[in-house]
Amino acid sequence: MNPDIEKSPIPERFQHLLAVISGQRFLKMQGLGNEVPFFICPYKPEEAVEMERTERQLVKGLENKGIRVLEINLYDLSVELLRDRGIWEQVLEMEASVAKDEILELLENVLDMKQHFVPAIASKIDSADFDVMFLSGVGATFPYIRSHNLLENLQSTAKEKPTVLFFPGTYTHSLESGASLNLFGRLTGKYYRAFNIFDCEA
Repeated sequence: MNPDIEKSPIPERFQHLLAVISGQRFLKMQGLGNEVPFFICPYKPEEAVEMERTERQLVKGLENKGIRVLEINLYDLSVELLRDRGIWEQVLEMEASVAKDEILELLENVLDMKQHFVPAIASKIDSADFDVMFLSGVGATFPYIRSHNLLENLQSTAKEKPTVLFFPGTYTHSLESGASLNLFGRLTGKYYRAFNIFDCEA
């Protein structure tokens, strides 16, 4: 196995992801040692557009192998929830004239993780037949959706099937500080129960 796969060109990372995610060990969640089946797919923030394309190719490649993917874009889900509550237009209007802190507070309330956001993901999980869930849109929903907070709250909801979070930053482990998600390589959130998908073997 190539230990530097995370730093390799995107086509090589794509092949690794396709091989790992289509493998029975991954799909049957073997070898996780009682941990939740959460996998982080880190990438450099400047690779965002290429990674979006790669994710679409991955979904297609997996579907060709008979593996069904439930895709949830966190930004699209946020907009959906704001529309459902009838305040999407209001948020757009406020953006031009209201302080960022006030908009952030409004978004954090309406998209409250426990009350609204995770239940919305749970409802998509319940109504879909799938083998693996992809979560994307992390960069577009910062700072009102925080990855570590999302994963923390999803632990009991998304434990039946593997989940892959596409993350624009790094996911690091160290004995001193534990594991942390560093969004855009600089904003840190502690979360230790996920696996770096580039450390997984096919």
